[in-house]
Amino acid sequence: MRVKDENKQQAIISATIALVNEIGFASSSVSKIAKRAGVSPATIYIYYKNKDDLLVSTYVTIKTCLGDALMDDFDASLPVQDALMNTGVNLFNYISDNSELFYFTEQFANSPYNDLVDKAKIEAAFLPLFDVLRKGVNNKIIKDVPFELIFSHLYYPIFGLANPRLNPDFKATPDNVRAVMSMAWDAIKL
Repeated sequence: MRVKDENKQQAIISATIALVNEIGFASSSVSKIAKRAGVSPATIYIYYKNKDDLLVSTYVTIKTCLGDALMDDFDASLPVQDALMNTGVNLFNYISDNSELFYFTEQFANSPYNDLVDKAKIEAAFLPLFDVLRKGVNNKIIKDVPFELIFSHLYYPIFGLANPRLNPDFKATPDNVRAVMSMAWDAIKL
């Protein structure tokens, strides 16, 4: 059995993201990914069962990193609005700084591969945020609606504004980002 090399695995993930962003899922074969990563196709199978496993694992890795970034310096003891404001700013900064990862996840979420993801793995990174949202609902600060509705109003505006393909002229000043989050807060508060 060959030993796993963290650098090779990272090269495979980076190559997967770059290739999928350039030519899509269907055209991104294991051999093309291996060539881009500078490894043999057999090397990929040391880390992943098949192409599906590689794509799903890449997505989960990105979403876990997104969760870590979103929850950076998260303080559940803050007022609900402040805690959510901070996560929104973190989300905006992460997407702005990692647009290639965002493009990959955007494509992935709208593909049949999304059905293969263990959602519990991804949600684990966001549990403290869910707790704050529950606290907000229970304390009658936030509307009592499904979390999907809250997330769509709170974070989807950031997804759109942080995407330079959709909004190339948006100036991501701290004031503008806070204004977006303030407007989002207005949509979910009671």
